[in-house]
Amino acid sequence: MAIVSARQGGITELDRESAEQLYLGRRATLPNGRAVTLVDLPAGPVRDRFYLQLTRKNPSQIRAYWSRLVFTGRAQPPREAADEDDARRIVLSTPGAIGYLPIEAARNPELLILSTLD
Repeated sequence: MAIVSARQGGITELDRESAEQLYLGRRATLPNGRAVTLVDLPAGPVRDRFYLQLTRKNPSQIRAYWSRLVFTGRAQPPREAADEDDARRIVLSTPGAIGYLPIEAARNPELLILSTLD
């Protein structure tokens, strides 16, 4: 799994802790204060694997977690892409967008891999 942004998007680094805080809605900006748009893949095995690797939370824990945040108005979940191609398109066309893709799909000259997850 790779966390990516557009090579021309101005985001050049993202550590694992910051990525986890962003994808759990605990923060909406990078450590330098820059606002970001997060992109999520649709529900399924790739998304489940990403959240498990990044947050150590299983799919039902993530759904419950985000339901609470949305219900209380504390955060909005990442923008959901229709598929990997749509996620790549959103990341490339939205300034400050960060997304995740399987490592094979992230190998694209227009994308910058910010971090990888095992």
